[in-house]
Amino acid sequence: MKKLFFSLALLVVGISISAQHIGTEYRLKKVIPVEGRQGIAIDENYYYVSNTTALLKYDKEGNLLMRNDQPFQDPEKANHFGDIDIFNGEIYTGLEKFEYGRGYNIAISVYDAETLQWKRDLPWSPESGQVEVSGIAVDREKNMVWMTDWVDSRYVYCYSLETGQYYTKMQCQPTPYWAQGVFIADGKMLITADDGESMYNIPDNIYMIDIPAVPFTGLKEGTEVVKETPFSVKLGKDGKPEMRTGKIAAGAQHGRVELFREMNDFRRTGEIEGLSIDPTNDDLVVLNNRGTTIVLGMSQGPIEAEGYTKEVRELYIYEKVK
Repeated sequence: MKKLFFSLALLVVGISISAQHIGTEYRLKKVIPVEGRQGIAIDENYYYVSNTTALLKYDKEGNLLMRNDQPFQDPEKANHFGDIDIFNGEIYTGLEKFEYGRGYNIAISVYDAETLQWKRDLPWSPESGQVEVSGIAVDREKNMVWMTDWVDSRYVYCYSLETGQYYTKMQCQPTPYWAQGVFIADGKMLITADDGESMYNIPDNIYMIDIPAVPFTGLKEGTEVVKETPFSVKLGKDGKPEMRTGKIAAGAQHGRVELFREMNDFRRTGEIEGLSIDPTNDDLVVLNNRGTTIVLGMSQGPIEAEGYTKEVRELYIYEKVK
């Protein structure tokens, strides 16, 4: 009897630990208003929400329990959180200084989930080619962390949690533009993309990429073209592209992108942000903002013609049907 009880206990523990499975069909269960507009992470008891310059902690009924309104170690270098994730009691964030379509001073910052206070940073490698961080996700199976890039969404960038160092990057084929949130489960990556058109009520989307293996590529010594912007090269006086020699990305893998879900059931199309899966019941939770005009990722004020006086930020809770 004791052996049977122990086996059942292990089974229960295994079920709870191995939650966060991706479904194929979802049904909207409820919508919760929140103050944060960027990201969502979930553990057994709480919703963690990132605002642009704050971290917030909610119970699962939507009651605000705690907040950190001064999360940045150096506010001169950082003014923006993206989507977030939680792993082993720690909140993983990608932060940066964001200004009209460009990110600077990117960092992987880790915060204590209990107190919402900063704990440590992981080093970022600009040589990878990343120019912005819109979201971060932990691959719990492979012990890695991935970052999306809203400015240039061709690649997602991978760091090892074991070493804290840059590991590789993956090209998204075809490329979803303006990637926002990211989450990983079942060896697959879910990416939200702000690729609809809010002014025309064309919905945003969630995409999925299979990531069965992640070979190391790292950095190497080499030569590459100097970019004036993420999408144009810098020209010398002779009219030829300038080159630089030093550390560059040593390689990349590719991931096949498939449409996972069109988000046509938002109360109004706006700016889709972070997403996560609840480890207790596999609910898919997606953050959406509506009611303001967005230019290059920055709000320009409420859409007064539709009666909005401020931006509305909501968590959409989807029950997994199958």
